[in-house]
Amino acid sequence: MHNARDLLTQYAAYHRDQRNIVTHFVGVPMIVFSLGVLLARAMVQINGYPVTLAAVLFALTAAWYVTRGPVLGLATSALVGALLLLGHQVAGGSVGSWLAWGISFFVVGWIVQFLGHYYEGRKPAFIDDLAGLLVGPMFIVAEWLFMLGWNKPLHEAIEAKVGPTHLRDLAHPDPA
Repeated sequence: MHNARDLLTQYAAYHRDQRNIVTHFVGVPMIVFSLGVLLARAMVQINGYPVTLAAVLFALTAAWYVTRGPVLGLATSALVGALLLLGHQVAGGSVGSWLAWGISFFVVGWIVQFLGHYYEGRKPAFIDDLAGLLVGPMFIVAEWLFMLGWNKPLHEAIEAKVGPTHLRDLAHPDPA
C-alpha cells in the first residue's frame, strides 16, 4: 500500500499546470457529488438494514484515505462524505430530476477535468493508474491545505520530485 506522499507525488506529476489544478477544484467535487446522487437510490442489505451504495462507497473510501495518512485522510473523508451526503439530498426528487442532477454533474465534471488536462498537455493520471480516481479528491484537499500552510515538508517533498506548478505556454507547447 502506498502512503499519501507517494500517491500525491505520482498524481502531482500529471498536475503541474495551475489551470489544471484549478479545474480539479471544480471538476473533482462535481464528480464525487454526482456519484452521491446516482448511488443514493441503489440499496444493499447489510445485516438486514438498507444501506445506499453511496454510503458503502463512503465507508470504503474513508477507510482507504485514513490509512494513507490520518490528517489528510480525515480531511478528505470529510469532503467526500459531505459531497455524497449532499448528493443524497438531491436524489430524493423525481426519477428525471435524480438522473438529470447525477448525469449532468458527472458529465460536466469530466469535461472540466479534461479541459484542465488540455492546459496540462498531459493525459489524466487515472489512465495510467486507476488509483488516480481515488487520489483526485485527496489531491485537491492536500492542495487546499498546502495553501493554508499545512505540512510544508510534504509539499516541498512533492515539488522536489515533480517540480513547482506553472502555467504551460499554450502558444509554444513542449514537443513531448
